[in-house]
Amino acid sequence: MPLSEQEQRLLEEMERGLYHNDADFVATVGGSSLRPDYRSISIGVLAAVAGIGALIAGVAIQQLWLGVLGFIIMFAGVLIATTPSKSARRMSAAAPRSRPNQQQRSSQRGFMDRMNERWDRRQDGQQ
Repeated sequence: MPLSEQEQRLLEEMERGLYHNDADFVATVGGSSLRPDYRSISIGVLAAVAGIGALIAGVAIQQLWLGVLGFIIMFAGVLIATTPSKSARRMSAAAPRSRPNQQQRSSQRGFMDRMNERWDRRQDGQQ
C-alpha cells in the first residue's frame, strides 16, 4: 500500500530533520564513501586460509605446535582483513563533525512532541 502525500511529506521532513540535527548518527549508520582496501583483505583471506591449512595439518600429524601456529596465523589473517587501513582511519578522524546548537535541538523536540501528540490522538480515535 503506497503512502499518501501527507505521509510522504512527513517522512521527508523527518529525514531532513535527522540529517540536519544528528550528523553523528547519520555518519555512524550511513555507508562511508571510503573504498575498502582490497590488498589487505586479500592478504588477510590468504593468511586465514593458510592458517586453517596449518591447523588441520597440525591436527592430522598430531603436532600441537603446528596447530597453535596455524590458529595464530588464521587469527592474524582475519584481523588483517577486517581492520581498516591507516588512510581510512586518518580520513574518518579528519572528517568534520557538526554539532547542533540549542535552538535546533529545541525545534526538533517540538516537532517530535507534535508527532507524538498526533500519534496519541490517532490511537485514541480522535483525528
